[in-house]
Amino acid sequence: MTTQTPRGDTRARILDIALELFAEHGYDKTSLREIADRLGVTKAALYYHFRTKEDILAGIVDTMSAPIEEAIAWGREQPYSPALRDEIVRRFAEGMQSRQPLLRFFHENQPTIRELKVGGRFKDLMFALTKLMLGPDPTFEDRVRASISLMTVNVAQFIGEACVSDPEASVGLPDAEGRREVALRVALDIAEGIGGPGPR
Repeated sequence: MTTQTPRGDTRARILDIALELFAEHGYDKTSLREIADRLGVTKAALYYHFRTKEDILAGIVDTMSAPIEEAIAWGREQPYSPALRDEIVRRFAEGMQSRQPLLRFFHENQPTIRELKVGGRFKDLMFALTKLMLGPDPTFEDRVRASISLMTVNVAQFIGEACVSDPEASVGLPDAEGRREVALRVALDIAEGIGGPGPR
């Protein structure tokens, strides 16, 4: 085992615990002391890995952004085509599949995150991803479709969770895998209109 492994494991655990607390109490109302207490370490031990709460948030954003950055790097090496556009949507959906707690945290803490530097970074990544879905001379409608297509992947998760807790809405509700398939299908349907008829 290398000396890097324990440190990496500890950083990952800090991010997991911080995300739990941020989700429970909100980013603003969670202190570094609370994170350290939940971890069972001193604040000094926490400072060894992260100097500020925003540094922890940046680490969470890095975890959230990894599949997006990978999709962007891959997409920039490909010529544009409808197949590329659809593959971007598929890669985004696959990458977000295991990041639902992160998505929920981002959704519930949008006003705070928007004011921080890391919020701007995530927005820039999403903008870069949507650009890869656009053909030459995209219209405003094309840009809207690209953004909504990606948003559909995440919104469907929240709708599914709401339906699960509602006895009436949960009748005939697909399982988690089925809901992901529906979300991807709808996202691809929306993206299919990019570059379609209309004023250009």
